[in-house]
Amino acid sequence: MTTIALLGAGGKMGYRLSTNFRGSPYTIRHVEISEPGKERLKTGLGIDTVGVDEALKGADVVILAVPDTHIGKVSAGIESKLVPGTMLIVLDAAAPFAGHLPKRSDLTYFVTHPCHPPIFNDETDMAAKKDFFGGVKAKQHFVSALMQGPEQDYAKGEEIARIIWAPVMRSHRLTVEQMALLEPGLSETVCASLLVVMKEAVDEVVARGVDRQAALDFLLGHMNVLGAVIFGETKGVFSDACNKAIEFGKPVLMRDDWKRVFEPEEIAASIQRIT
Repeated sequence: MTTIALLGAGGKMGYRLSTNFRGSPYTIRHVEISEPGKERLKTGLGIDTVGVDEALKGADVVILAVPDTHIGKVSAGIESKLVPGTMLIVLDAAAPFAGHLPKRSDLTYFVTHPCHPPIFNDETDMAAKKDFFGGVKAKQHFVSALMQGPEQDYAKGEEIARIIWAPVMRSHRLTVEQMALLEPGLSETVCASLLVVMKEAVDEVVARGVDRQAALDFLLGHMNVLGAVIFGETKGVFSDACNKAIEFGKPVLMRDDWKRVFEPEEIAASIQRIT
């Protein structure tokens, strides 16, 4: 039976993993240094934690459920305790991309991250509809990369990832570099920024006299139908007026060179800022 040391088990992400690992075919050793985290595990899940040395002894897999800014320090602190062949799982590509993992060619590095539940979905249960993050009720896809290690370790890591992010649908295999293009590039630098702009646009029309609820209902409804057409979820075409608005609106809102955010140096700089 595979033994997994889960570091940060009582944190925001670690608690999610601890919950999903219940009933799994793995032996989980939960490590948590904060007292609130320990209490959360004990009270919420009936789980007792162990010390890091005890958890790592004989562990086949180590999961770092800690913030990106702590990955380098935590991994450096446990490096000497990891035997050759140990798999280290990281839940975001930022720290691995930035080179914050130990320079150990005899370890396997597996990186995995959720896509989160899609906007266009087939959920019918209200609890699933309200599970916006995923990993509880709503189905989601996920991406993974075998950064280093024997090829057969990919299947091993993916099997664990399917439990971490459950319930899941599609599993996508990428490289760490491709994962960095998706986050922070696509999901945060582009998507999150544009969504913030849309929220500010709502504030602006409200300041100009539109009722806030009316503005929200109008925008979110249009996001649904416009997004469905743009991303091919439904067949349809925009009106001539809408196409004209896009033609003139996009240059006003977007710089001509906006795609430079995906250039390697821009991705590296963005990741450097967050790690």
